[in-house]
Amino acid sequence: MQPLTITAGIAALILAPISGMAGSQTETNNNAEQQWHQGILAGYRSLAAEAGDMSAAAADYCSTPEQESRDALEQAWLDAFLAWQRVRYVDFGPVESDNLAWQFQFWPDPKNLIARKASYLLDSEAPVSDEVIAESGVAVQGFPMLEYLLYDETLNAGNNALPAEKTCGLLRAVAGHIEANGKQLSDQWQAFRKHYLATEQYRDTTIRAGMAALEILEDRRLAQPMGLRGNGKRSVYAADAWRSGSSLRTMEATIHGLEQSFLPGLTRLLKESDQPELGPRIENQFKDVLEHFPKLHRPMTELLSNDDAFSLLQGFYVDVSQLTTLINDQAAVELGVIRGFNSSDGD
Repeated sequence: MQPLTITAGIAALILAPISGMAGSQTETNNNAEQQWHQGILAGYRSLAAEAGDMSAAAADYCSTPEQESRDALEQAWLDAFLAWQRVRYVDFGPVESDNLAWQFQFWPDPKNLIARKASYLLDSEAPVSDEVIAESGVAVQGFPMLEYLLYDETLNAGNNALPAEKTCGLLRAVAGHIEANGKQLSDQWQAFRKHYLATEQYRDTTIRAGMAALEILEDRRLAQPMGLRGNGKRSVYAADAWRSGSSLRTMEATIHGLEQSFLPGLTRLLKESDQPELGPRIENQFKDVLEHFPKLHRPMTELLSNDDAFSLLQGFYVDVSQLTTLINDQAAVELGVIRGFNSSDGD
């Protein structure tokens, strides 16, 4: 054998395992991304279906405003809202178009813009139409506006309380807007599949989305109302869905959504990493977080004002913090994902 041939042979032996390892890693990434896409698609389809049921329930109630149809409407709103919470963590792809995420849920609302917008529309002489809703901005277009119409104490004590004609018109128009957006998002995510699977950066983007969702849950949705951030005072108004008393149900839904559509792909990646034991640890921590329910199925007002109830909230917060640490500080580092900016970071 000539020297050049020998050198080439050695190089081939050295590179062959490397090439095999790279191929294996690519296959693992592809499998994880396929799992993520399918899981998110299932979540979006559920959102679209529940939003359709909610829109139908709004129409039924306004045509027959009885206690039974009111109860059905409130349940349909909650079912659709929780379906959104399960996919709320996805902050990339089609949901970025036309501020769709904000159209589903305008939050936080420190200036009570939802109430002000509702008051303007209900007191205006102009009729409420689909076009008006489309042009009125994100504070009008989503689940929090419907929550306001259904649960706001001041509104429900006045002349504009449901089933007032103008208020029912606003209710039906907003519910129809959410239904249309839900169907659009489901269809667009399905069409997004090819690009998502073919674009390597979406591996890290998806992981960052899960990381950001946990940080926002810990810092903004939990710590801030509990008085662990900001001015140190407990405040129910810092929580989302406080009017309906559903704040903790929304958090449970977010954790369930991450467990169902984010965790499987993450654990698949970790299984092939240098720390495969991280996957089972994260799975167990998800279980620990969810074990706090249904005891926490209470209004945030009660949890913040009662010391015994607050201790339950503290235990939940500790377990969420541990889950955040496992994923954001350990799993992400192991997978080489650098933490990005998110809205919980502040200025």
